[in-house]
Order: sequence, then structure tokens, then C-alpha cells
Amino acid sequence: MHAPLGNPGRQIACAELIEALEECHAKGMIARLTGECNAQKSALSMCLRKERKDREARNHESAKQRTLKKKEVWDQLEREKAQEGQASA
Repeated sequence: MHAPLGNPGRQIACAELIEALEECHAKGMIARLTGECNAQKSALSMCLRKERKDREARNHESAKQRTLKKKEVWDQLEREKAQEGQASA
């Protein structure tokens, strides 16, 4: 099962494979039932999987950067709070 393919522009890297599968499906139900479209579907699934994995890797790296930035800000706030406590004592 793959994501809805209504907008090939969203999956730019896989647009040709999406079109090939849709063309095969347009041949009729017999093509689908006899497995004539299996090669196109398999190639599309692999392409979509690679696209998803790439997106996950980018998101993971972005999340790590955000976490580091938050940690730095919290550390800075803790240092400022400690300095204020020492100054007023």
C-alpha cells in the first residue's frame, strides 16, 4: 500500500513511476489481475520508500539540531539565574 498518488508533483522524484503505473492501470482490469502492472507498482513502492527514508533522515537531523539549540538556551538561562542568585546574596 502506498500514499495517495493524486498529486504526482508532490512526489517529484517518483512522478515518472506514478505515471507509468497509472498508464498500466488505464489498460483495464485484466492488466491489473494478470500482474501486468506488478513491475511498475514494485518500482514505485521502492521509490516512495526511498523518498520517505530520505525525508525521515532530514527530519531526524533537524530535530537533533532543535534539541541542541533548546539545551543551549536552557543552560544559558540556568547560568544567568545562578549569577543573579550569587549577586543578590
